[in-house]
Order: sequence, then structure tokens, then C-alpha cells
Amino acid sequence: MPTAETMNKQDRGNIFWRISKKFQFAADRLIPDAFVFCVILSLIVFICGWLLTKSTFMNMVTYWYDGFWTQSEFAFQMTIMVVVCAAFAKAPVIRRFLDKLALLGRTPRGCMVVLMIFGYVASFINWAFCTVVTPILAMRMAKKVKGLHFPMMIAAGYTCMIFGQCMGPSASVYALVAGKGHFMEDLIGVLPQNLTTYNPMNVVLWFILAIIITIVSILTTPPASEIIEFHGEIADEDLVVEEPDEMTPAEKMNGSRILMYIVAAIGLIYVFWSFFTVGFLKSLNLNFMIFLFISLDAIVYNTPRKFIAAIRDSMALATDVMIQFPFYGAIMGMMSTSGLGTMIIDGLSGVATTQTMPLITYISACILNLFIPSQGGQFIVQAPIIIPLALDKGCYIPDILNAFVYGDEATNLLQPLYLIPALAVVNVPLKKVWGYCAYIFVIMFIITCIGLLTLPGMIGPN
Repeated sequence: MPTAETMNKQDRGNIFWRISKKFQFAADRLIPDAFVFCVILSLIVFICGWLLTKSTFMNMVTYWYDGFWTQSEFAFQMTIMVVVCAAFAKAPVIRRFLDKLALLGRTPRGCMVVLMIFGYVASFINWAFCTVVTPILAMRMAKKVKGLHFPMMIAAGYTCMIFGQCMGPSASVYALVAGKGHFMEDLIGVLPQNLTTYNPMNVVLWFILAIIITIVSILTTPPASEIIEFHGEIADEDLVVEEPDEMTPAEKMNGSRILMYIVAAIGLIYVFWSFFTVGFLKSLNLNFMIFLFISLDAIVYNTPRKFIAAIRDSMALATDVMIQFPFYGAIMGMMSTSGLGTMIIDGLSGVATTQTMPLITYISACILNLFIPSQGGQFIVQAPIIIPLALDKGCYIPDILNAFVYGDEATNLLQPLYLIPALAVVNVPLKKVWGYCAYIFVIMFIITCIGLLTLPGMIGPN
């Protein structure tokens, strides 16, 4: 017969749940909305740049303004990426697929396994698609399985997106250094993805992290009294598009399937031509993925009227991304132009050795990513310092690049910019999920630090 002490522990949940609650308790009290989080980061960088560098007050104001517009192109790309991926993820054919997938998870823990495996696969395809489709899958699961702790499901799905990029072919840095003419080519040459993304050290570290994080996410289950289920509305009906009363020639064109199939055919012809002539991995840049999902949307929403209605329906998901990227551009401008970013990296790099260089690169990337969430933009600031230092210490450069990518991705669990579309899909505030993301980050951070200290010496280059 269970004792009172045993029953009390059961009421409080297992040790994983009790640890995660400490993070979530702090998040409920301290984490504001994502836009406020962004503004606070901006002010911190402004004040630190003003006080800790030679920049004057007006210098920092100018850096803020100049940086504000540096991410305009990227902000547009991110916005349209979120919109077209969300539209595709919500298409009836995808919804039916997700319903069948949701049936595979018959219990809360079974659902977590299915969600995370699917999330890793989706992230390899495209990070934006994964960001939007995993919360939709979580909603479909919540409809079929009782007892799902929904905030943890959202955090776990988002973690798959973050983590998948560490061994995904579309990560900005891996794609950058694999192409001729990149700005570090004189120092490191051209590094194909078999040497960076898929080098032995990275593959081993990725699978260690994936297994541990998946197990921890499965075991982090609350007692019945603390489960927060999803109570929002789940769209089970196809998108309603009003048909005109009179089918004029104009309205016939608005409802023409032929037009959309032509758009899709031209798009897919280019996609396969690019795969054939350029190669699969080299094709997967941001513009290519946007183009691919627009072509797929043209198929699943097969008239101009349905296509525009689906895009309009998904526009709200990109609102916060669209308005916050200029602020992060301002942060990036202040960090790079004032010299504050260089100061942070120099301070950490000064204590690096051959063995600790991957770890120092990882930690400095973690810190810098809080303020420069664009991987490419962050690499421009960080690479001119870490790459020459790594070469001087005789480090294997792909290990350094892997460490940078892990650091850049890890603090995306703390930095909420890319979480915003997922939260918008399910209408959940940031503070309800952030604590679980921070909990996973701490586990990932500890394991990655150990791995970067030991694995490069144990697993040599190809």
C-alpha cells in the first residue's frame, strides 16, 4: 500500500516534471510578450554599447536607425516563408495526413514520440514548415488523445525545428561555406556539406542530443491535476471561399484551375531542373524553399480564389515576425557597428586553447544569438574573429563551424522570434511555453558543452 510520502510525490509528478516547473514558474512571472522581449533586448544593447564602447549616445541612435533597415529583405523572405508554409500546412490534404499521423500516438507519451520524430523530419525539409506544422499536429493529437500537456508539446515541437537545423542541409552557414566566393574563402576555402553538416563528430553529437532530448521530453509528464490541455478551436472544415452569384468571364478566371496548375507546373519544372543541374543540397536556399511552397500551394489550393483566401488566412501568423525583424536588425546594427559584439567574442576567445576552441565558439555563439538571431548576420560578426583564431590554434574548421551552428540554434529556445508563428497557430502566449523551452535549453547546453570538449579529440576528421 502506498505511503503518504509516495502519494505526495506522485501528486507532484516525477523529477523531470518538478525541474521543468521551476523554469515555467519563473517564465509565468517574468517573461513578457515577444515584442516587449524584443524591445527590452534592444534597450540593453543600446545602453551597453553606449557605456562599454567608445560610441556616443548619438552614435548608438544612428546605429539603431541604420541597422533597423538592414533586415528588410530578410524580413520579407521570412514573412512570406511563414505565410506560404502555414497555408500549405493547413491545406485539407495535409490536415488529413496529420489526422492519420495523430492516430499513431495512442497515449500522451506516444504522441510525444510521434510529434518529435515527425518534427525532426519536417525540420530537415524546412524550418518554417516545421515551425507551423508541429503545433498543428499537436492540436490534431489533442483532439484524439486526452491528457496531453499542450505547452510542453509546443515546446518539444519547436525544439525539433531548432535542433533539426544543426544537421539540416538548409542551415545558412553550411550553405554559405559550401559555395564559391563566400567572404571567408581565402582562409578556409570551399567546404562541402559532407565535411561540415555530415562530418562524423557532428553526426555523433546530433544523435546523442536527439536521443536524450527526446527521452527527457517524453518523461516530462505532469500529474493529472496539472495537465493543461488544448481548449482552442481546431479547424476541421475546409477553408470557406464564397462563390460569385454570376459567373462572368472575370469570375471564371478567378475560379480557373488551369491557371493555378500552369503556375504549379512551371514552378515544379524549375524545382526538378535545379535539383538535376545544381544538386539537391545546393538548391535549398531560402528563396528556393519559398518558391517550392508557393508551387505546392498552387496545387492544394487549385484556383486563384482559393489560393489568395488561403494566403490571406495565414497572414496573421507572420505579423510579429514582420514587425520584429527590423528591431532585431537594429540590435544587430548596434552590436556590430559599436564593437560590442566583437568585445564579447574577444573576451571569450582570449582564454581559448586548441581543445576548448569549439566550446568557446559555442558559448560565444549562444550569447551573440540572443541579440543577432540571423545566423548569416551573426556569422559575419563572429567569423572574422573565431576562424583566424581557430586556424592559429590548429583546430579542425568544420568542428568550429558545427560549434557555431549549435550555439546559434541553442539560444533560439530562449530568444522567442522564431517561436512566434507556432504560438500564433495555437493562440498561446509566450510565457506559457517559454519555461519549457528554457528547461530543454539547459539540458541541451550541458550535453553540448561536454560533447564539444570531448568528441573532437575522440572522433577525428573524415
